[in-house]
Amino acid sequence: MLPTRRSLLTAFLALPALPLAERAAAQRLPLTPACGDDHDLTPALTAGPFYKPDAPLRHELFGDSPRGERITLAGYVLDTRCRPLAGSLVEIWHADETGAYDTRGFNLRGHQVTDERGRWWFSTIVPARYPGRTRHYHFRVRRPTAAVLTTQLFFPNEPQNARDRLYMPELLMELRDTADGKFGRFDFVV
Repeated sequence: MLPTRRSLLTAFLALPALPLAERAAAQRLPLTPACGDDHDLTPALTAGPFYKPDAPLRHELFGDSPRGERITLAGYVLDTRCRPLAGSLVEIWHADETGAYDTRGFNLRGHQVTDERGRWWFSTIVPARYPGRTRHYHFRVRRPTAAVLTTQLFFPNEPQNARDRLYMPELLMELRDTADGKFGRFDFVV
């Protein structure tokens, strides 16, 4: 039987703080720039035309689009030495299950601040593809007293990845199917 999104998130949140070397090995994703790599920072990408400031503080976004396929996204914000960055701002926004963005309100938009272990998570939906773009999420990440990283995260094995001019394999999420949706993982290195 497949695990649920909640059980995977609970396991993620229960992970003990590991020594730096063990944490780097445990969190390494095949295509994600990891701490200490030659290209150690998460690559920046355009915010696109749909960014809106002042998104609400919240983890739960799926209620904005109840017909969408559920997904939980989680990860860490880390520095280049794999140290967790507590107090980092993480913002998300994305299209709904039809490929539309809410430009009037704050549906499928939110922000949070990483906990003492540098962890962040959102429960949301899988966005639809829309003309010219593959499935993706927009993120802004800012560690305390540093510049903002604006980027996008992509889904593995999407047929439109190769045709999307903004797609970068370094920004692929690790994705798992669960009994009640999907679970995506990505660690931002800023």
